[in-house]
Amino acid sequence: MAWERVVGRWLLAAVALVGVDSARGAESPPKNEPPARVIRSDGGLTPPASPLVACDPYFSIWSMADRLTDGPTRHWTGKVHPLTCLIRIDGKTHRLMGDQPPDVPALEQTRLEVLPTRTIYGFRGAGVEVELVFLTATLPESLDFVSRPVTYLVWNITSSDGKPHRIRLYFDAGAEIAVDQPRQQVEWTTEKAHGLSIARVGSQDQAILGKRGDDLRIDWGYFYLAAPQSQVSAADRTVCRSEFIANEKLPEMDQRMPRAADDAGPALAMMLAEGRVAPDGKPLSRWLMLAYDDLYSIQYFGQNLRPYWRRKGASADDLLKISAEDLDYLKRRCPEFDSELMGDLTRFGGARYARIAALAYRQCFAAHKLAADANGQPLFFSKENFSNGCIGTVDVIYPASPLILLTSPALTKAMLVPVLDYASSPRWRFPFAPHDLGQYPWANGQRYGGGERSEENQMPVEETGNMLIMLAALAQLEGNADFASRYWPLIARWAVYLEEKGFDPENQLCTDDFAGHLARNVNLSAKAIVALGAYGKLCQMRGDLRSAEHYSQLARQMAARWIKEADDGDHFRLAFDKPGTWSQKYNLVWDRLLGLNLFPAEVAEREMAHYRKVQNRFGLPLDNRTTYTKLDWILWTATLTGKRADFEALVDPVYDMLNHTPDRVPMTDWYWTENARKRGFQARSIVGGVFLGLLYDKAVWTKWSRRDQSRLLPWAPSPAKTQTAQPAS
Repeated sequence: MAWERVVGRWLLAAVALVGVDSARGAESPPKNEPPARVIRSDGGLTPPASPLVACDPYFSIWSMADRLTDGPTRHWTGKVHPLTCLIRIDGKTHRLMGDQPPDVPALEQTRLEVLPTRTIYGFRGAGVEVELVFLTATLPESLDFVSRPVTYLVWNITSSDGKPHRIRLYFDAGAEIAVDQPRQQVEWTTEKAHGLSIARVGSQDQAILGKRGDDLRIDWGYFYLAAPQSQVSAADRTVCRSEFIANEKLPEMDQRMPRAADDAGPALAMMLAEGRVAPDGKPLSRWLMLAYDDLYSIQYFGQNLRPYWRRKGASADDLLKISAEDLDYLKRRCPEFDSELMGDLTRFGGARYARIAALAYRQCFAAHKLAADANGQPLFFSKENFSNGCIGTVDVIYPASPLILLTSPALTKAMLVPVLDYASSPRWRFPFAPHDLGQYPWANGQRYGGGERSEENQMPVEETGNMLIMLAALAQLEGNADFASRYWPLIARWAVYLEEKGFDPENQLCTDDFAGHLARNVNLSAKAIVALGAYGKLCQMRGDLRSAEHYSQLARQMAARWIKEADDGDHFRLAFDKPGTWSQKYNLVWDRLLGLNLFPAEVAEREMAHYRKVQNRFGLPLDNRTTYTKLDWILWTATLTGKRADFEALVDPVYDMLNHTPDRVPMTDWYWTENARKRGFQARSIVGGVFLGLLYDKAVWTKWSRRDQSRLLPWAPSPAKTQTAQPAS
């Protein structure tokens, strides 16, 4: 369990002795004022960290600075994964990426824009303008594209002074990308194939899927650098850069290996083909690929699974070949995709909302891995980054689900199938849904709380409600409950559990477990009520009208009782027995999204009026106990009334937080609302919840989901390996 969760639980358990009302003082934000950041005059977003390589939890590299040349690039965990780019313009060298060598001047950065599939930088100087694009083709319309661990770098260079200029580009990538710890031994090689110059590096030991955990990086498989018409080498990075700067060439490949990844800094280096920019404005273009072949991706109940792109036997050689062939198409398709999605986001919530969502899109997909089961069908696994490293966590899938529901029915099923198969097996003996499948990348059985042993520190109402709600949302999208029907005995048991335990939850955890156990949780009760209504909807879609009426009526009765017992004047309480308290009721969003209409609109109106009075400079606190918040839940809560003014009133402070926070990490979802400081968590997939707003527009949701060419996969429960499998040691 992550230390953030443990500390939060201890603190709030202590204040519970004196009541919920005094809990606000249990924790307080750091008192020191955060250092000022330069805020863009154009109103744009400068993320605390910008995604460069955004493929999966291991192959994920970010720039954690306002300018790409202000510091080294890093893995999302913060460990240095150095990428360096130099450009020679008419014989003089300048930096475009990274802070090394420090004596080489950096070109002025003029642009930074993060889009769903691209991060675009602009530079100006020495008579040229440079556009540098990081393109990761996360196009949910094709699971093949989603699964490819490839990021393209594309340079477009034009003359800005009306004169011709001679151009040569240099790029290197550190061997640290292929190991967990820099002292691990690595080996490398270079070759030419398919018109590409290729360099490869990997660990000497190749301990495939050898360990699980949170703050880890991959140390098996191989990292690749590939480009056409280029010179390539693998050697000491300082030697490579010096040779390029002094002589415009690369040294011979260093044969002294294996070596530690940080021993004299071995790196893969590439010098791209020389070119000239003409004064006519026509750009000079160059490109290369960064790729990572992990060989095997996930251990699933004792069986090592291939990445989805390898399901038919493809090799790394095949990956590089087809990725190079697809680049021309992707240079057209990705801008089209980005433009259309950003347009829909802007129409719903404005330009600020769209920019938050674009960053969330990249981060959400980068925290997932798409693998193939024994039948070649996709299984989509999330990693609970920097909260405990769990894999397939249900209360992480739930907040992330809006983005996946919007763009891909196939990926939605691929997220839910592992949980449903596990919960259907004899391994899982409880009447409620599990919390997780293990600890990434081992999906060998629940790790959290009591695991498979006891109900201690489980999340019974939370996870059960999450699953029923997501299954109903998927059924609504598809117009039938066929997918849920394959697991119906399990789903029916879950409904019975919520009928008995859901309205007035016992002293248990919810997804906000860092806040500790809480009995009679009003927001958790709302989830159970909506989930029972969702189950009634599923029953109706299956033609079981008797059960549909029973559960729909039960949910309506519970909602009426909820309104009465949670009433606290101008808002509703945190807990049924705690007057003078309040909390975000983000779980209510599904009442309107699923067309259940269990709660009158007046409930949302009262809550929103209260939220707008109590929110702080950088956002709405999670509840009255303390001033930290959750970014995903604010974006859900902001949609409750369906009014644009209410939405923007809650979203704008979140946008300001991202521009002001001094914590240079991929978007946090747990932070202090007074000073924008990170409370905990970073780079988590849950920010996919930012896309919930688009689910209210049926036409938009339908349009995007029907782009998924994999939606008609012959889905059926996977062979139940969980029936007899034992956890890996």
